[in-house]
Amino acid sequence: MIDIPELSLVALVGISGSGKSTFARAHFAPTQVLSSDFFRGLIADDENDQSASADAFDALHYVAGKRLAAGRLTVVDATNLQSHARAGLIKLAREHDVLPVAIVLDVPESVAWERTQARTDRTFGRQVLTRMQRDLRRSLGQLAREGFRKVHVLRGPEEIAGAEIRYEKLFNDRRDEHGPFDIVGDVHGCRAELETLLGKLGWELIRDGSGRPVDAVHPEGRKAVFVGDLVDRGPDSPGVLRLVMGMVEAGHAICVPGNHEQKLARKLNGRNVQLTHGLPETLEQLAAEPEEFVGEVRSFIDGLVSHYVLDDGKLVVAHAGLKEAYQGRASGRVRSFALYGETTGETDEYGLPVRYPWAREYRGSAAVVYGHVPTPQPEWINNTICLDTGCVFGGALTALRWPERQLIDTPAAKEYYAPVRPLRTVEAEPDRGLDIADVTGRKHLDYGYGRTTVPAENAAAALEVMGRFAVDPETLIWLPPTMAPCSSSTVEGYLEHPSAAFADLRSAGVDRVVCEEKHMGSRAVVRVSLSGTGDAIWTRTGRPFFGPELDESLLARVRAAAEPIMVELETDWLLLDTELLPWSAKAGSLIRDHYAGVGVAGRAALPAALDLLGRAARRGLDVADLRERIELRSAEIDGYSAAYRAYVKPTDGLKGVTLAPFAVLAGAGTTFAKKDHGWHLAIADRLVAADPEIFTPTRRMVLDLADPAAEAEATDWWLTLTGAGGEGMVVKPYAGLAAVDGKGRLVQPGVKCRGREYLRIIYGPEYTRREQLDGLRRRNLGRKRGLALREHGLGLAALDRLAEGAPSWRVHELVFAILAAESEPVDPRL
Repeated sequence: MIDIPELSLVALVGISGSGKSTFARAHFAPTQVLSSDFFRGLIADDENDQSASADAFDALHYVAGKRLAAGRLTVVDATNLQSHARAGLIKLAREHDVLPVAIVLDVPESVAWERTQARTDRTFGRQVLTRMQRDLRRSLGQLAREGFRKVHVLRGPEEIAGAEIRYEKLFNDRRDEHGPFDIVGDVHGCRAELETLLGKLGWELIRDGSGRPVDAVHPEGRKAVFVGDLVDRGPDSPGVLRLVMGMVEAGHAICVPGNHEQKLARKLNGRNVQLTHGLPETLEQLAAEPEEFVGEVRSFIDGLVSHYVLDDGKLVVAHAGLKEAYQGRASGRVRSFALYGETTGETDEYGLPVRYPWAREYRGSAAVVYGHVPTPQPEWINNTICLDTGCVFGGALTALRWPERQLIDTPAAKEYYAPVRPLRTVEAEPDRGLDIADVTGRKHLDYGYGRTTVPAENAAAALEVMGRFAVDPETLIWLPPTMAPCSSSTVEGYLEHPSAAFADLRSAGVDRVVCEEKHMGSRAVVRVSLSGTGDAIWTRTGRPFFGPELDESLLARVRAAAEPIMVELETDWLLLDTELLPWSAKAGSLIRDHYAGVGVAGRAALPAALDLLGRAARRGLDVADLRERIELRSAEIDGYSAAYRAYVKPTDGLKGVTLAPFAVLAGAGTTFAKKDHGWHLAIADRLVAADPEIFTPTRRMVLDLADPAAEAEATDWWLTLTGAGGEGMVVKPYAGLAAVDGKGRLVQPGVKCRGREYLRIIYGPEYTRREQLDGLRRRNLGRKRGLALREHGLGLAALDRLAEGAPSWRVHELVFAILAAESEPVDPRL
């Protein structure tokens, strides 16, 4: 059995004819194997052209580097018999912080020669194989010394043929552990405070016969994670070690090493270290312990892993933090960063090293929890947080509950050790906030609900809108997705019909829906808070609505109506999805320029034409067919004009303007996306009741898609609604915004089913003619539906990140991607 780390650089070593390529094909995916022969062929069109070897290996190393940077296992199929060739691979592995592995295929020279003679593309003599075999013998004793972390030697064809590859996780890979976790900051020998903190967190201590805590268990199955620096400076480092070691051994905790444990281990292993920074106190305390216990401490520290990747990669714990490029990697450089962090090479006025502000530049998706540098208050900075709040210096011992992101602390009983640098002078690096580099150029996003690519040209268009017209990007925390129409209907005279909408949702596995009146207005996203700070209202492209004065007046009305709801939901702000009515309040120029002109021209020209045709008929001319066509055209123009006029109403400032709320998206530290639509609409009804002058209700019906009678009733309701001039309805999965199908995939948050007359505005006055309707029924909805689902997933992910307290740039990159998606070429009539 050959054990290989899941992420590693594997070098196959063997003479020509040893079966390396055959072995690679049998055990690795074709994309994982980089063959020197293949790259020679790419360079010189001849895999045997040795003069191309230098360029071929340059290209091979470049591709290998790209694969390793992306975290992909890479296998190099070459002879690798020369130390200089292997040195390049070792260097490449170290550059990407992965483990180099050698698999040696050692076959008798006679077997290799027999295979070589059978190949028509090999023309060298046997003396070449003899030299290779000599190099192989010399290499066998050097591979481990050169830096290969694992060396597997397979001797003979039988052993090679019977080999099996088994992948092993790196020690730091605990992505399959989901907690929940209680992550504890630097303890530094403060055992009493650790016991108190664990008690606050709900842990039950287990004590030995002498009353010393030797383990702890949580009744809810939580696991503790210690960020290191358990020892030094405090009054009872052995007591802290005894408790933490017991919890780790029992499987109730995991621990990463701190720089103080590292130094202690070096001293216990007989190394010469400086007795500073609290180490003498720890050694004095350990001197009173049995030698067996000290030996256990040495073994415990030696076995600690530099960092852990937890919870499907969402959480990384390292003593001094960890840059994204180092997460889940294994090398001396990674361990050093995890233990000590990175410094600028300068010292401050206290003689302490100046730390490089890596957290300020962090852009990783994993939350990084660490300690090492004491800070007065823990603060999230770009999805990282330092939990060292200087307990031993008289501060507090702090823990983070994950995934709740809740901070719990207990104050120090006293100052046990005077800090060289007072805690009050330590200031957390501020969140760098938004950066144009985060959204420019081509971007690939994995947002939890799917993956998407934002083309550079779409990003440029979105940046133009965002930079010139949108509200403050820090405020722009969500944008509504576009909405897909229902499938084209086969019902006579209708392009869209409820039966098609119901069939669409039923085919997606939805069994219960809510049919909501579709308001014809302008989509409006509203954020209001108890304090009024940061309140805003914006369009579906992120633009402010009317201007500061009117917007603030409107927000004040919404704020007053929403205040009791905010108090009840225990949040100091709410994000609402609404429709602003009437349509003409924001689309007056659009109506005049694009719709009214057509109606006016038709109503002016067609009656005159009919009058002329009437006079012609009275003179005996046969114009009956033409007159019939013009009369039909006139009726269509009248219907077209009536359709858009239904959404034109007078407004004066805010007089006549209303909001129709239909979803409550988020509040402080929470998203309401998983609430069903009954809950959302009940909140909307409360807003309407609180201020019926500014809020408009949304009429709706809830029905079971397995009930034909209910469908018929909903269809009649839709016909009545649209017959009275309504735009139509939106059919939504009743389960809520985050509804999924049987395979866990998002379904459309809603499909619109627009009325027969309303669609005249969209497709033209004569669209209901049979020949035009038949053509429109063949419209392609696939791109629109895909765009709607993608934007919906990006919006949900933005709400999730907002709720978990992610840095603003992580929320904004998703909102920006929604805006960029609006540049994709999709029929605007859909």
